[in-house]
Formats: sequence, structure tokens, C-alpha cells
Amino acid sequence: MMPWIPIVIALLLGGLAIVLLIPITVLLGECLVALLPNRPSPPIHACGESPPVAILIPAHNESQGITATLQALLPQLSALDRLVVIADNCEDDTAAIAQAAGAIVTERQDRERRGKGYALQHGLQVLAADPPAVVIIVDADCIVAPDGVHQIAQQVMATGRPVQAKYLMAPPPQPRAKDGISALAFTVKNWVRPLGCHRLGWPCPLTGTGMGFPWEVLQRVPLVGDHLVEDMQLGVDLAIAGYPPQFCPQASVTSTLPQQQQAATSQRTRWEHGHLHTIRQQVPRLLRESARQRRLDLLALALDLSVPPLSLLVIVWLGAFILAVGAWRLGISGWPALGLAVAGGMLTIAIAIAWLKFARQSLSVGMLLAIPIYLLWKIPLYLAFFIRPQSQWVRTARDAPAATVPAPPVGVHKAPPLENPPK
Repeated sequence: MMPWIPIVIALLLGGLAIVLLIPITVLLGECLVALLPNRPSPPIHACGESPPVAILIPAHNESQGITATLQALLPQLSALDRLVVIADNCEDDTAAIAQAAGAIVTERQDRERRGKGYALQHGLQVLAADPPAVVIIVDADCIVAPDGVHQIAQQVMATGRPVQAKYLMAPPPQPRAKDGISALAFTVKNWVRPLGCHRLGWPCPLTGTGMGFPWEVLQRVPLVGDHLVEDMQLGVDLAIAGYPPQFCPQASVTSTLPQQQQAATSQRTRWEHGHLHTIRQQVPRLLRESARQRRLDLLALALDLSVPPLSLLVIVWLGAFILAVGAWRLGISGWPALGLAVAGGMLTIAIAIAWLKFARQSLSVGMLLAIPIYLLWKIPLYLAFFIRPQSQWVRTARDAPAATVPAPPVGVHKAPPLENPPK
């Protein structure tokens, strides 16, 4: 072996250990801080009456489950509030069901421009004639817990910033072990880590549903059309524009993981490919803007976004550790293996904190033993990102039985395709 080869291998493995230590340190720090006492809540908006709220629900072929979503929201609304469903390129009776449930419905047909962002642009255009004080976005398959709308709206008005509710995924009715592990990963990403950011005073990413915005703020940053994770993109754009999103742990939104294997794989592919795209494109952008604007909150958001999906982080760490131990056994430096062992211990502590404090009741020790199988299931998903990454938004198939309505009601608003997004 050439004398310089061991040096190069040691440097490469050492560099990989340092790169992995950054997101693992961020992850552990957020999990530890999440254990601290609650921060004081922002002062309640003191204007007598609650601010007028409009809830936008983008819906593409959601007739199977949208009724439950609307029934959870309608009791939370006052006479001044509006619940607007955007039936976007629907081929079923989503519009009729939503109208029958009591929502305002607007239909949109545009086969060229598909995706949640385009639907929301259209919804904002509908609201522009009589804008509300607060806009809350909820996905059509999500349930907002009682008082969630009030909690989000009050925090938006108290701070003038976007707000993200706690968004969790429940296992399907007949859960497998990997469903429980997937729910744990979701809990870490959407509850534990944002809670840590909240208690540090950091901004948090937007997660796509249970998001509240001041009306004026949404006019300054246009929504993204067909980005895979348009919520994360929007959160970055708002933060750079001076409106970093903040977490609202008091408000809770839940959905259910798909029961069907194909639907679950499709959903995770879209989420995690989109997450990796965002890391690659937006973390450097946030670092540049943090330096240019001299803002530590943008640096904090960049560090938070630099943490990859939890399963990918474990897979990469495990591969790097095996390589480092192998190099050490061959007589090459043992420092990379030591550094990666420390990183592995930190990663284990972070996952243990999240499970013990936030997920122990829903995820048994027996289910945790299936983590290696879960990681094997995820490897093809990540390999696909480097070979053929998903680049278009695809709706996840739903599990609920189809709902029917005898006849479509009168008064559903059919709008032409949106030509120009709100400025």
C-alpha cells in the first residue's frame, strides 16, 4: 500500500465524522432542550373580539375523509370566520361533500399547474376581496384538536409572525412495527425538535398543515407551486423576508399513516426526497443570508434544516462507523472510529430521550426491535434520491372508505385557473 493512502483514508473518514457530528449535535441539543420547562406563552391579543380567521383547505380527490376534517373545524369558528375548501383538479365529489358539510367551496381546474401551492394561491385570490386578519392552512386529511384554531390565531396576532402547530402522524388501524417507528420519527421531527427550537427562541420549519399566517405577510412571499415540500420552502422564504415561523405547542393537528404499503412508500418518498432537496438548496442559502443580514435566527434555522431524516442519519452513521472500524483494524488511524462512536452515542441518547418522554406510550420496546428492518426498508428510498429523485408532487392514496352525497348542492363556486398569484 502506498504510504499516502492511509493518510488520505484517515482524512476522509475524519472529515465524514465531523460532518456527521454537526447534525447529530443539533439533534441532541434540541431533544435535551425539549425537556426543559415551558417558555411563557406570548401575550393574548387584546382587541376584545378574536381576529377574523379564514381556514384554507386544499383538497384533491379528498371525498373519502374530508368530512371528518370539516366536522372538527366548524365548531371552532365564529360568525366572522370562514372555512374555504379549494377543490383542486378533483375527479370525485369532494366539492359536493364539503359544501354539504358547511364549507365555502371553490373549484379549480388546471391540469398543467398541479399541486398544493397552486391550490393555495387560488384560495388566497378568492379571499382577497375581503381579506381576513389570519389565514390558517389545514390539509384535507387532518384533524385539528379543539381550540387549535383559537390558539394558532391568537399567537399569530400576538407576534405578527407565521405559526406552526404540533403536527403528528398516528399509526394506521392495523399497525405494523415499522408504522410505529415511522410515527416515532415523525414525532421527533414535528414535535420534539420544534419544541426544542421553541424553548431556545429559534424559528422552526413549517410542516404543511396547522400553519397560521398574518394576511399581510402572505402577500409578501408568494407560495411555491409544485415543490415537493412547499411548506419547508415557504418557511425558508418567510424567514429570509423577516418573518421566521414559530412553534405553537398548544395547538395540535393529527393525521394517520397510510395502511397500504404502496401508499406509505409513496408518501415517505415525497416527504424525504423533498427534505433532501431542501437541505441541498436552502441550507447554503440560509447561511449566506445569515451572514449578509447578520441574523442569528437564520443560522439557527439553517442548523435545524441541516439535520437529515432520522433514518438516513442512522444509516449513514452506521455505514461510516463500520468503515472507520475496518480502517482502524487495518492499522489506519483510530480517531475517526472514536469520533463516530461518540456521535453514535449522542444519536442513541437523542432517540432515547424522544421515545421515553414523548412516544413510549404509543411505541413498545418490542416495536423498537424492528428498527433494523425499518432501516432496510428505507435504503431503496434513499438510493432512489441519487439515481432518480422524485421531482413532482404526487398525492398519497387514502385508506378511508369513500363517502357519497346524493346530489351536488347548488352554489359551489367554479373558478377559472389562477393566472397570477397574489402579490
